[in-house]
Amino acid sequence: MSALIPRPAMEIAPGAVHVPGWLGLDQQRELVAACRAWATGPVPIRHTALPRGGVMSVRTVCIGWHWRPYRYTRTADDVNGRRVAAFPDWMVRLGRRAVLRAYGDEAAAAAYTPDTALINFYDGRARLGMHQDKDEKSSDPVVSLSIGDTCVFRVGNTETRTKPYTDIELASGDLFVFGGPSRYVYHGVPKVHEGSADPATGLRTGRLNITMRVTGLQGRYTE
Repeated sequence: MSALIPRPAMEIAPGAVHVPGWLGLDQQRELVAACRAWATGPVPIRHTALPRGGVMSVRTVCIGWHWRPYRYTRTADDVNGRRVAAFPDWMVRLGRRAVLRAYGDEAAAAAYTPDTALINFYDGRARLGMHQDKDEKSSDPVVSLSIGDTCVFRVGNTETRTKPYTDIELASGDLFVFGGPSRYVYHGVPKVHEGSADPATGLRTGRLNITMRVTGLQGRYTE
């Protein structure tokens, strides 16, 4: 019975807010279906190549703008040269609702206009090292949505990849927003609890993480 009681939002650090269970099952299933469609192309999901020759263990597909380390482009020149799928207007509205829920600031929510999303798929072996999201020219918040397997999410500080940091669990349906003083915190995923997903979400195994961002680049590309 306690699982049916909404858990309160928690500010992990100034501007970094965790909202457990924000997405209902219907919303999660809709997002899973959308992500499956985006994963097939026009630029398919892939393991991103890193500048020093390695590859990321998570698989990524992008919409709105194509991300590769340190830059955004309209076309995926490192994959197949095609233009990525458009960023849909309904995702803009979802991002605004997320910012409003996290911060309770109607003006900030109304002004929030994400134009890209990185969609990462984690299997049980995938990890994401500590990093900052700083390839954007805008300092607007990052909105992160989790679906599927629960993960350990490590929230650090803005100066170093090492301690101090806080580990929390992000479960299916959870919202995490980081902006303001925490916009450039180091963060990562050191562990995924394989097999913890609820098949009712439409994802029987693995974890989807959708991060909406404002690139600050010229020219919106929506549908």
